[in-house]
Amino acid sequence: MIGSALGYLAAVAAVAAFFGIWERKSNAKLFEYLPAVVLIYGAAMLLAQSGVWTKSAAVNAAYATAKNNLLPAMLFLMMLQVDLRHFLKLGRSLLAAYTAAVLSLAAAFVAVFLLFGFDRGEAGLFAALCGSWMGGTANMLAVGGALGVSETMMGYAFVTDAVNYTFWVIALLALVRAAPRFNRWSGAVALHETLGEIGCACTVGPRRYWLLVALSLAAAWLCQFGAAHLGGLGTTTWTVLLATLLGLTAAYTPLGKMAGSGDIASTMLLLLVALIGSRADFAGWESVPLYLLAGLLILLLHGAALVAAAKLFRLDLFSIGVASLANIGGVASAPILAAAYNRSLVGIAVLMAVMGYLIGTFGGLAVGYTLQAVAP
Repeated sequence: MIGSALGYLAAVAAVAAFFGIWERKSNAKLFEYLPAVVLIYGAAMLLAQSGVWTKSAAVNAAYATAKNNLLPAMLFLMMLQVDLRHFLKLGRSLLAAYTAAVLSLAAAFVAVFLLFGFDRGEAGLFAALCGSWMGGTANMLAVGGALGVSETMMGYAFVTDAVNYTFWVIALLALVRAAPRFNRWSGAVALHETLGEIGCACTVGPRRYWLLVALSLAAAWLCQFGAAHLGGLGTTTWTVLLATLLGLTAAYTPLGKMAGSGDIASTMLLLLVALIGSRADFAGWESVPLYLLAGLLILLLHGAALVAAAKLFRLDLFSIGVASLANIGGVASAPILAAAYNRSLVGIAVLMAVMGYLIGTFGGLAVGYTLQAVAP
């Protein structure tokens, strides 16, 4: 049984490394249905329930220190990949589709939350899920941390995300062949624009890993220092927002052209997931089927709203499909759907997905505060 801070952190890091490397190095079908983040969370939770480590004072302090510092550092690095100037060049149809995807998701979350009568304690779960479905797992962690969502509730969000995400990817890929008929119905012309370099920090410039690590930790300290002097939203919420804005600003400096930020942010993300899983337990998991059903209904309402928007604004199936998956699936899956239509459109999907790093945190928090306000 591990009771030291170093032993605990080493064990958690080993869990994250095992599944992270396995996913990257193998072609296992498993990861098409269960992303590494879900397996990392589950494995860490199982080890915790098996008593591999204790919740000693040293372990508790190590958990709090690692989590509180890795979260803003990760957000800062992820924001370096966002360039609003490129996003605004997408054109009317794509911007309309992306906006419709974001707004329909927000509305669907509120509608389903009210329909099922979820309480204030469950508002954080759906806020975190919304952060993921507007951005990615990093946004889920950011929203969950800002709203103080428990480790167990975050586990429900991970499972709901993974299961419904898989269904949505399959559904959107299956609809590709229906594009010509859909476009005739909506009155749209199939999009065949191409995008060149999108300015992603992970694809250009020299790699400077240690410099980026140092800067991300300095950014984390600076954001926490600033958050401690701000009131109203809470220290963690302010830390998340400041890290997001600081990274977005730094994206317009030479740091935005430096490769490596995405790799380091991804490593921090896996460590954060393992840390959160190491504190969860199995209590209340009988509620998961209800959350899965709620998540599925959210996606169906979101899809129906996008179809209506396509008819209203004459959008093609590619635009609404990729806009949807750029939110719900992120960088990992949106390019796959785009390539199924036309390989020249992959850049558009990547750009939309990268924008989710920014939209996901703010959108998830906005939905979260709304859910808390309407909760019984």
